[in-house]
Amino acid sequence: MDFINILKVIFLGVVEGITEWLPISSTGHLILVDEFIKLNASKDFMEMFNVVIQLGAILAVVVIYFSKLNPFSSTKTAGQKKATWVLWSKVVIASVPAGVLGLLFDDFLEEHFHKFLPVALMLIIYGILFIVVENRNKDREPTTLTLGSLSYQTAMIIGMFQVLSLIPGTSRSGATIIGAILFGCSRYVAAEFTFFLGIPVMFGASGYKILKFIKNGNSFDLTQTTLLLIGCVVAFVVSIFVIKFLMNYIKKHDFKVFGWYRIVLGTIIIAYWLFFS
Repeated sequence: MDFINILKVIFLGVVEGITEWLPISSTGHLILVDEFIKLNASKDFMEMFNVVIQLGAILAVVVIYFSKLNPFSSTKTAGQKKATWVLWSKVVIASVPAGVLGLLFDDFLEEHFHKFLPVALMLIIYGILFIVVENRNKDREPTTLTLGSLSYQTAMIIGMFQVLSLIPGTSRSGATIIGAILFGCSRYVAAEFTFFLGIPVMFGASGYKILKFIKNGNSFDLTQTTLLLIGCVVAFVVSIFVIKFLMNYIKKHDFKVFGWYRIVLGTIIIAYWLFFS
């Protein structure tokens, strides 16, 4: 096992664990990091790795929110169990648009958008949108203050915004949070629903990428399996801390700081692309 490769995977796991939940695009960051810190692995493996590593981050949500997400909990009343099933039904409905379009356009997106310039442009565009949306909503009171009061219609609208995140650099959490805030959700509800929405989407995307990897004539050897597991474990551990940080942060702050970060990073990337690539 190449020790340098392990260190690179640990770094990628840290990047994934941080950027999956902050609205700054995990896939976009992984693509950018890969330009400078390349794993000793095939292109097919990296395309699969950049998606499947997100499973580690998603499992952190399952662990942190297990009680809230578990409809079979013996400590819940019948009403609470019903409310949990309703929440899951909203999550599933909101997952459909990105799931269907992701399957249809995966190859096209891989070929045309997993590159420096599209990632940089999406970072900047959605960075500006975050600032505009937060300024627009500065003096507005949200109408949806709990997940229980989130309507099916709003859940579907948030799911449509999630489709935008199929383009790297957009950020799945960023797109869905913007959509949720625009349609009356509090930042807290927007963030939580975004977390839960990632569970079926990322399990489905990861399963699809693994099957596609195998269908293309590849197989998992011990080295690849180990690297993937290390990346997922690191992403899981880092995600635990990042999710707790974000939920505390948004109690007193808005998302504009992430918008400015996206704009600065996207500008730096474009400058690098113009002068050094």
